[in-house]
Amino acid sequence: MPVETAAAERPVHGVREALSKVPPVTLVFWAVKILATTLGETGGDALSMTLGLGYAVSTLVFLAFFCVYQPALYWAIVVATTTVGTTTSDYLDRTLGLGYVKSSIFLLGAVTAVLVVWRYSTGAIAVDHITTRENEVFYWVTILVSNTLGTALGDFVATTTGLGFEGGALVFAGLIALVAAAHFFTDAPAALLFWAAYVLTRPLGATLGDTLTKSHAEGGLALGRITSSLVIAAAMVLIVAVTSRRGPAPVDAHA
Repeated sequence: MPVETAAAERPVHGVREALSKVPPVTLVFWAVKILATTLGETGGDALSMTLGLGYAVSTLVFLAFFCVYQPALYWAIVVATTTVGTTTSDYLDRTLGLGYVKSSIFLLGAVTAVLVVWRYSTGAIAVDHITTRENEVFYWVTILVSNTLGTALGDFVATTTGLGFEGGALVFAGLIALVAAAHFFTDAPAALLFWAAYVLTRPLGATLGDTLTKSHAEGGLALGRITSSLVIAAAMVLIVAVTSRRGPAPVDAHA
């Protein structure tokens, strides 16, 4: 499966970074992504349950934020899509009664369909070099659906299988490690590995978020949704501010 890579579309690194509407895929990118997905979990639960807005209203609130995307707000929009994924998944699982298995199968099909349409519409699935409006739309729709899928998978592994939140976090951390190993030691398509990791970091964040906020009786640390959200948000802002000042260190085109 072709993928837009550094070799395909960048004459020089500086020009590429200036044109692309998304950040380069580095280790810092994945660290902030995990924080963002954890924040999306705690923030979504805070809005829908702690503040009592419910899943449908909370989804609409963050979906509206998602619709006013600007490149400078990249990580804020990732948090918004993650929160939409949390509330949408909960709406499918609990309000509509689909359950974790049926909703996960449905959402996996939706992610696959978006990627297939993207591939045949543009000729390639972009990863970290998004310069056209068409690729930008496909990129964010894939993120939105994959975050919803990740939430459902996280809930399924943590609750239905009986592994608990900490056990679920270990499962998804292990799967992410396998994707990383495939990146370094195989010739697997970069786009496939990127989106696999993107999906898997969502349930990792979801289980980490639940570990922080759920009660002791439910296997969590009972730290509180709002407090946890504020601390995670502060950590994200700090990391992004520091790394932006230093300038990103690019990884190779197979990232």
